[in-house]
Amino acid sequence: MIAVDTSVLVDLLGDDSRADAAEVCLRDALSLGPVVTCSVVVSEVVAGLGHSSQIIDTLEEMGLGYSPLELRSAARAGEMQRRYNERLKAAKRSPAPRRTVPDFLIGAHALLQCQGLITRDAGFFRDYFKGLKVIVPKD
Repeated sequence: MIAVDTSVLVDLLGDDSRADAAEVCLRDALSLGPVVTCSVVVSEVVAGLGHSSQIIDTLEEMGLGYSPLELRSAARAGEMQRRYNERLKAAKRSPAPRRTVPDFLIGAHALLQCQGLITRDAGFFRDYFKGLKVIVPKD
């Protein structure tokens, strides 16, 4: 089972210039097994693109499943968010954009409940979720 990040779905559903790469990557992953979203990804996609019933229908038509966040994933996300905040404090800097809890929830879900994550944000996920298989759509 592979998880998909918000960025890839927004590329595809928002008809971004990267939509073709996102579509190819998702098709390849679906040919190997289940591809899922978690609650955070669904929430972010709906917040960005609107029309929740249409988004849900589209995700289902694409063959994407849904995998709810488990308690252990939520706890790991909190640990990683705390580590991130400690790193920022030690470095005495504030990055742009600042990482928030949803980023860590997506990573923890993919690491602990799936076998990988399709995302455009490989650097962040590799840094905070060691061992996570990161799949990046090729432009």
